[in-house]
Amino acid sequence: DVVAPDLRGYGDSDRPAAGYDKRSMAADIAEAISALGIAPVVLVGHDRGARVAHRFALDHPALLTHLVLLDIAPTYDIFERLDQRSVRRIWHWFFHMIPDLPEALTSGREEIYLRFMYKAGAFNPAFIEEEAIQEYLRCFRQAGAMRAAFDDYRAGGTIDLEHDGADRGKKVAVPTLVLWGGSRMTQSADMLGVWKERCERVEGFAVPDCGHYIPEEQPTAVVNAIVKFVASNP
Repeated sequence: DVVAPDLRGYGDSDRPAAGYDKRSMAADIAEAISALGIAPVVLVGHDRGARVAHRFALDHPALLTHLVLLDIAPTYDIFERLDQRSVRRIWHWFFHMIPDLPEALTSGREEIYLRFMYKAGAFNPAFIEEEAIQEYLRCFRQAGAMRAAFDDYRAGGTIDLEHDGADRGKKVAVPTLVLWGGSRMTQSADMLGVWKERCERVEGFAVPDCGHYIPEEQPTAVVNAIVKFVASNP
């Protein structure tokens, strides 16, 4: 079985005024898992969801058997190791963190902004189906949706760094799989190396012919990698 919950503020979920730190968002997922009675789980996260998943693994290890992180390096390490190359790649993080301005500039222009982001991050933008883009647009055009997404990034550059800094000596205990797009600039020059500092047992590889949107661009490769990883790490 696969359960794919919307993160707080995304999709059709509620958009509260606060709680976009990854600790709160991980607690949302923990409550959902407990309510469904499906623990322990294999937790798979991509991009912002992978940052929530990393925090989840630190805060709720008893609910996990395996962790899968798609196309991210640890948030703390990215900020700690910023240079000219990385700032060009994650310019939108800093734009999103400015109070009020990104909401004002994207209101009514959600399609322009989101299509730009999807095209810029994909190896082959055609892999992201138009039906999916229309669903993303429907969600992000709802009142408060863009603000909630920007608040996710705002938390990433503030309180999340405090939480991550306090846990620098704490490693993810469960087996961890890290996949990243092989056809784009990665978030770390050594993706496996940076995660080995944060996880007790980690493996992974670059997915060929793939950009940032791994589940959309190479879904078969992702599913096969997860199934093989879980089977080989009982």
